[in-house]
Amino acid sequence: MNDKNPLLEVSRCPYGAPQFDKIRNGHYMPAFREALKEARAEVDAIADDPSEPTFENTIERLEHSGRTLDRVSGIFFNLLEAESDDEMQKIAEEVSPLLTEHSMYVSLNSRLFERVRKVYEKKESLGLDKEAAMLLEDTYKSFTRNGAALSGEDKKTYGKYAEELSLLSLRFGKNVLDATNAYMLRITDRSRLEGLPDYVLETGAAAAKEKGVDGWVFTLEYPSYSPFMKYCRDRELRREMYMAYSTRGASGKYDNRQTVKRITGLRMKMAELLGYGTYADYALEERMAKTSAAVDSFLSGLLGRTLPFARVEVDRLFSFAKENGFTDSRLQPWDFPYWAERYQEAEFSLNEELLKPYFRLENCIEAVLGLAGTLYGLRFEERHDIPVYHKDVKVFDVTDETGRHLALFYADFFPRPGKRGGAWMTEFRGQGVLNGVEERPFISIVTNFTKPGKDSPSLLTHSELVTFLHEFGHALHGIMAEGRYPSLTGTNVARDFVELPSQIMENWAYEPEYLDSFAKDWRTGEPIPHDLVKKIVDAQNYLAGYYQVRQLQFGILDMAWNTLKTLPEEDVEAFERRVLEPSSVLPKAEGTIISTSFNHIFSGGYAAGYYSYKWAEALEADAFSLFKEKGIFSREVAGSFRENILSKGGSEDAAVLYRRFRGRDPEPEALMRKLGLTGRPS
Repeated sequence: MNDKNPLLEVSRCPYGAPQFDKIRNGHYMPAFREALKEARAEVDAIADDPSEPTFENTIERLEHSGRTLDRVSGIFFNLLEAESDDEMQKIAEEVSPLLTEHSMYVSLNSRLFERVRKVYEKKESLGLDKEAAMLLEDTYKSFTRNGAALSGEDKKTYGKYAEELSLLSLRFGKNVLDATNAYMLRITDRSRLEGLPDYVLETGAAAAKEKGVDGWVFTLEYPSYSPFMKYCRDRELRREMYMAYSTRGASGKYDNRQTVKRITGLRMKMAELLGYGTYADYALEERMAKTSAAVDSFLSGLLGRTLPFARVEVDRLFSFAKENGFTDSRLQPWDFPYWAERYQEAEFSLNEELLKPYFRLENCIEAVLGLAGTLYGLRFEERHDIPVYHKDVKVFDVTDETGRHLALFYADFFPRPGKRGGAWMTEFRGQGVLNGVEERPFISIVTNFTKPGKDSPSLLTHSELVTFLHEFGHALHGIMAEGRYPSLTGTNVARDFVELPSQIMENWAYEPEYLDSFAKDWRTGEPIPHDLVKKIVDAQNYLAGYYQVRQLQFGILDMAWNTLKTLPEEDVEAFERRVLEPSSVLPKAEGTIISTSFNHIFSGGYAAGYYSYKWAEALEADAFSLFKEKGIFSREVAGSFRENILSKGGSEDAAVLYRRFRGRDPEPEALMRKLGLTGRPS
């Protein structure tokens, strides 16, 4: 089997890259079974070792065990998100219990934990360096936080909970994807599409052709949904789209309401078994914030200061809408993006249609990769001899200034039915050293940018350029990883620290010197006019209060679910309404629910962690101020950021790493200054 299964055989591709051209769905289950068998044998060999436990024969061996399983899982679960089909979804449901069972076999293994405990108790006398000491600390905590110290009966209960939670998380994400793909708005009457720019109409016509129908088709995928909501003058169509988007997973075939409660209940029970008051207490122990009280204080403090600005912004937008023919007594959620775009056009003479010609995807790719060259000396060479999993995927060989290979970088830009919405960074292989040989990482970013049209290339909105830079920041964190242990390198850091490298990259999207270097009209080659760049900069904080409140609400809702000690008797919609009503600046449409499609916290690893985006934004506002002080292309500052943040991964405490880069603790006020949310709103 091994010589025929591309997931198990030694890859003949450059750098041992995945053999995507050979992998078929039928390879996955045999590969998983073989890899699980191998991983269990490796664990047993460590647990049954008759020699005295040492750091080397226990902690390091455990760190490097299960490599085949990691490789197979890394390929399968990344493709499950980016290039999935019904068969893969079924495989996921079949393999997830097996993986959970193996995970429990490791974390609840008494013999193994006893060896880990013995090494941990001698940690002060082992003379370990910082990286090794952190690995020992993390390994010991991983066992205790996953039930190793529980009694025999409690261990069984914990394992059952963990297995069910794994399956429910998969089901939740599948329901969201299926609900998103199941909806389409088909229009045959051109007059109902007044206001939509040509590029949006072209996208709608292409979608209709793809589905084999006449007219125009719009979907809930972001490149279709977002511009439709911003430009369509037909209020009833906007309402229909909004309701479809905001009720995903809320009823019918893809109903996630009971799944939300069951996931929440399981987390509560697991946390209680481990001795924590709430799941948030458990999750936050390993993050910068440390406690739910600290998170609540952070969120409520920002909310209290931001709400007055958000309410003024909404009132101003409502007045503008009334002056321009709006007759309802309040702006509804489906009105907000439309009138926000109209107001931005009037106030800043700026809209997405005006900007898109200057952000051709190919130019943006060159500029984003080029920024890494300017700051860090990285070079990206596109390779056509390395297999990819879809024809749209690009792969680059990344080297440093000396020519040293750093990583393979995969970029997957366009939406398709088997791909979930949004944008993310991931890896097919992490960085680490085994038996003195270093393995460099395989890093990937996945987005859902607008596809090229019949008569035009792929053109990004400015907000999509921001998204590109954000995910590329995560990618740099993986690409420039340096360390011995894969579990401590790259993005394997505290959840509320991991967004710092991504969010700091967004700043360059608003820097004239950077935009001037690549933004050119794809039709004429003319550079973006200086007055247009100025408008982008001036509009940077447009509706900053509203959007900050919106982000804070996601964090508040997340914490509300994960600080529960008993499940609420009320339904999901009523619970949400009660939690979010005090911070709402727009009316809530009856029947709409965030939780039932909130992938981040119910299937994406951000439970009790959504606050991290704002937490990291406060860090990056403070960090980028040093670039502003020394120069936005400063190699000195970039070098320090690379040395102290990007290359270090989780090898040291995040607060220590930040302090080493900045020379002090972060100043939270930097975020409010950056967003222009200081003084009194007017």
